Amino acid sequence: MQKQVKVVTRLRSIVQWAFFIWTVGIGIRFAMFITSAERGTSVPLVSRPPGVEGFLPIGALTSLKYWLVSGQIHPVHPAALVIFLAILAMSLVAKKSFCSWLCPVGTISEFAHKLGVKIFGCNFHVWGWLDIPLRGIKYLLLFFFVKIILIDMPGEAVGGFLDAPYWAVSDVKMLHFFTRMSLTTMAILGILIALSLLFKNFWCRYLCPYGALLGLISLLSPFKIRREAEGCTACRRCTAACPSGLAVHSATAVSSPECTGCLTCTAACPERHVLAMQPAFRKRPLSVWVYPAVVLFVFFGGIGVGIVSDHWQSSLTFADYQRLLPLVQQLSH
Repeated sequence: MQKQVKVVTRLRSIVQWAFFIWTVGIGIRFAMFITSAERGTSVPLVSRPPGVEGFLPIGALTSLKYWLVSGQIHPVHPAALVIFLAILAMSLVAKKSFCSWLCPVGTISEFAHKLGVKIFGCNFHVWGWLDIPLRGIKYLLLFFFVKIILIDMPGEAVGGFLDAPYWAVSDVKMLHFFTRMSLTTMAILGILIALSLLFKNFWCRYLCPYGALLGLISLLSPFKIRREAEGCTACRRCTAACPSGLAVHSATAVSSPECTGCLTCTAACPERHVLAMQPAFRKRPLSVWVYPAVVLFVFFGGIGVGIVSDHWQSSLTFADYQRLLPLVQQLSH
């Protein structure tokens, strides 16, 4: 059983990097599509990949409000909302699993802190009195976006934003963020990478509003790391292994919004059937393969629903991109 748990955690690494490579491939394909449009060719070298809209979470939040207000999915970047809803569903069903199984930033963050251990011999820890206030930053950022978009933004303004050229080329602007970085952007990214080398999951733990939202939703998930107190030897290996620094060894069920469902703690536990990711309604031990299967099924099932329901491909044509590209530099918030 314990051997199977460790196999599953290795599977998580494979899934993480496979998804990362797939994401990079989407970015390269989109760059090729935009290059074709910039060169004025009559037919693009490759088709536009809708998955690129996964890089537009703030726009997806706006699309969510439009959907809630109008009952319709806006046709310009529908995949942004489909991906967003699929990720929310993952958290509702299977904890904050997107962060530890699929998120490309999470993958890079894990790689950075492991590289930091090799370079410095360890990761450093933020003082306890400072850690909690710093963790509050991502919730403040989340509150800011929820307030200005879901609460304060009038329904007419939402429709106006989604109909505007700025939203139409928001994917292009995101591409330029990576391909045409300013010195300021490079400096900020450099600082974040340096901090991630020194402190485990620095961005995810303190600054990511997306992760904050998923964590709050994950409180409703039936899946939780559950500890069988009778068989526990209080060795604290689970707590030492937890990337989020949670006191797993003393919890009957880990309910923290910081838990990402990475299963690292279960792999570290030396005892049989003491620590497991299980739903509350299941009393008998659940196969270790069920949880990762649920994680992947919910995400790709959600994408499949979007494709089948014809809410995946953008209504923008290649000609639309050719017409809008000269305006990209002029379009701002």
